[in-house]
Amino acid sequence: MNKLITGLAVAIGALVASAAFADDLNVALIYGRTGPLEAYAKQTETGLRLGFEYATKGSMTVDGRKINIILKDDQSKPDLAKAALAEAYEDDHADIAIGTSSSAAALAMLPVAEEHKKILIVEPAVADQITGDKWNRYIFRTARNSSQDAISNAVAIGKPGVTIATLGQDYAFGHDGVSAFKEALAKTGAALVDEEFAPINTTDFTAVGQRLFDALKDKPGRKIIWVIWAGGGDPLDKLQDMDPGRYGVELSTGGNILPALAAYKRFPGMEGGAYYYYGLPKNPINDWLVAEHKKRFNAPPDFFTCGGFAAAMAVVAAVEKAKSTDTEKLISTMEGMDFDTPKGKMTFRKEDHQAMQSMYHFKVRVDPNLPWADLELVNEIKPEDMTVPIRNKR
Repeated sequence: MNKLITGLAVAIGALVASAAFADDLNVALIYGRTGPLEAYAKQTETGLRLGFEYATKGSMTVDGRKINIILKDDQSKPDLAKAALAEAYEDDHADIAIGTSSSAAALAMLPVAEEHKKILIVEPAVADQITGDKWNRYIFRTARNSSQDAISNAVAIGKPGVTIATLGQDYAFGHDGVSAFKEALAKTGAALVDEEFAPINTTDFTAVGQRLFDALKDKPGRKIIWVIWAGGGDPLDKLQDMDPGRYGVELSTGGNILPALAAYKRFPGMEGGAYYYYGLPKNPINDWLVAEHKKRFNAPPDFFTCGGFAAAMAVVAAVEKAKSTDTEKLISTMEGMDFDTPKGKMTFRKEDHQAMQSMYHFKVRVDPNLPWADLELVNEIKPEDMTVPIRNKR
């Protein structure tokens, strides 16, 4: 009899716990907590937690429901990301999922969201395909996409009388980025005279660098090599070692995380377009994020901290407005929805659910008191200043 009572008590306790869990707002974060993108993932989680704290004024509740964050490490592997998202929807009863760090892993997750008819907010993966030809209606993205990166750089450095050559990695990331950059540059009055691509494992840029210099050296006016590169190889440093200044050639690239910005100290005055740098946005939310992050971690927030924060703000805004986690109500609410972030207002575009957002034209300043290059704001590039293509086919 005692065993029966004990068994019933355990079963009832499990049911109560399950019911309580079901009453929570369950948000799954799929991210590359271990693996090559660990630094990005840690920033995303920190930003997500700070964003929920800010959006709920510290209560960690929305629409009367406690926010429960479910963490899933996909190691930046597509097969693990796909399995983790399915598990989050099926076993953990996630109402909304967020992720992931790798674009390849994020692409693997898209059909899972469609199969389960559940919202997936993509953060921080940037590949255009995510809100392009691989997109489905359950996908929203707070992260910027590759086109926004490229277009902001074109707007930042492209002007009449400027001549530009590009260097990109010889795979989809580089080709897509250069293509978007070229499309945007055509509207600025600048001239594009050469496009060079190098294998992703390139370490010797002598030959490609000389081709770039040869394409630019006899051109009048301002001459710039724009580099789009991810990972190792250090093309900026290698090109700088070749003394582009003897041809009157400047270098340019986009923003990056703080550890990578340490290398930018070699390029005072370099200009480009950035998604985020803690000193660029001027608004109360970013002020709070910077102050709190410095207080808690003795360092300013980084690229993907901002992204995680933005995703949290989107979740809270959507659930508060929809008064529900029903998928169809959320989709109806989120299409065209404005929400606040450390970068200012973002808007989910109705056609592809890509967040329209500001980017930042920066100039590198060297501050001897900082271990990284300081990015000074030249101009906020607002969504209306960028024509971001709609690339989905649906």
